Amino acid sequence: MSAEAIANKLWGLCNILRDDGVTYHQYLNELTFILFLKLSEVKEFEKDIPKEYRWRKLVDTKDNKEMFDVYRDLLANISTKSKNPAITEIYTNASTTLRKPVNLRTLITAIDGIDWFEDTERDQIATIYENLLERNASEKKSGAGQYFTPRPLINVMVDLLAPKIGERWNDPAAGTFGFMIAANEYLREKTDNYFDLSAKDRKFQVEKAFSGCELVQDAHRLAIMNAKLHGLESDIRMEDTLSEAGKDMKNYDGVLANPPFGTKQGGERPSRDDFTYPTANKQLNFLQHIYRSLHKRGGARAAVVLPDNVLFEDGDGQRIRKDLMDKCNLHTILRLPTGIFYAQGVKTNVLFFERGTTETGNTKQIWYYDMRTNMESLGKRNPLARNHFADFVLAYTGGISIDKVKEKFDGTINSKKREKIEDPRWHSFTREALAAKNDSLDVGLIADDSYSSSGSEVDPLKIARAAQEETASIIKELELIIKELS
Repeated sequence: MSAEAIANKLWGLCNILRDDGVTYHQYLNELTFILFLKLSEVKEFEKDIPKEYRWRKLVDTKDNKEMFDVYRDLLANISTKSKNPAITEIYTNASTTLRKPVNLRTLITAIDGIDWFEDTERDQIATIYENLLERNASEKKSGAGQYFTPRPLINVMVDLLAPKIGERWNDPAAGTFGFMIAANEYLREKTDNYFDLSAKDRKFQVEKAFSGCELVQDAHRLAIMNAKLHGLESDIRMEDTLSEAGKDMKNYDGVLANPPFGTKQGGERPSRDDFTYPTANKQLNFLQHIYRSLHKRGGARAAVVLPDNVLFEDGDGQRIRKDLMDKCNLHTILRLPTGIFYAQGVKTNVLFFERGTTETGNTKQIWYYDMRTNMESLGKRNPLARNHFADFVLAYTGGISIDKVKEKFDGTINSKKREKIEDPRWHSFTREALAAKNDSLDVGLIADDSYSSSGSEVDPLKIARAAQEETASIIKELELIIKELS
């Protein structure tokens, strides 16, 4: 059975459980608890799980109520009875949202009946779990999309930063750890699944190369599971990066991140005291954290997804942008198309920069690529795909095609090659020109009306269909709420 077919089967089980009042997001958490037990049997690390909680104990318990009691006892106590850190983190404060023992039996039986084989290159379970994470993110009503960045965007960001063996990478807003998983996969491809490395280097890649921090416990649990399934024993903290806990997250070779949108609750400023320009704007605080977390030895780099307001906000926003351009070479800004994130109306960008060895004057010229103007409508019916970035990758690398970028691009920015690229979406601005605009970075969008107003962005039929689909989803959700209240 293919990974996609298994994912379809597992996702379909949620429809059965909806009668038990279980949402998609709750189901994914429930599935994580159960899949980890099955995984321990498949991958033979059951010794870390107390005998009374092992997979066969659940499967072989014939009475549904007795099985349910064992499962609830497991969720309540396994984190304190096991010495395995991953088990402790996954099952901390765990509880079931299931109310009917028969539904637990349905899940256990279905998962036990799947042929969990491994192919020659990577574990099926990792692919399946990632598929489930993506499906959960697409369920806008669950709010899970805030934890998930589209995989095509993640992969392009990783390809262009070109991680190297022996480097330390971090995501300070880790979500489900997608950026670090992609960086790990990028390097596994280049090193025959790390078999080309010495035992010491392989241990470093598995345990030390990738790290993260996530504030929300559900997302943190999914991140730990995702890392485990991809063969990583990464340090993923459950803390607030913008608190004192984030002060020792530093000296990284690379950072990849999509920080949460919005302002800090109540408009309060971050609790840590090492920000030069503390502000209630979370993205500006994350941006400060990120460029300060890169080492100053040369070559430390980052790619960060940020909303438009970061590019033009006055006051602290202007001061932070100036500080960024002083301390780093902010060389590229990608203006992303709308409709690719959970928050559909938010306009976003990717900032690519490299930490300088000095504290001032590092940014000389910024290149912009406009993927927003005159872009086809993207969303659930027309999802973002890797090929959407083909022209941007060609411009960014100075002539390397998207199908060759992993093989041929080492992350070096060559301005002379970039200048040879002829693309109406590709423009550069000098540091002096941006200083004259009060350090606003909100430029680079195509202004030519003949180019930007073809009408492809405003398709009445697409708008009507999208509205119909959203209305149907809302009605379905209301029916479930009414049923629950009744």
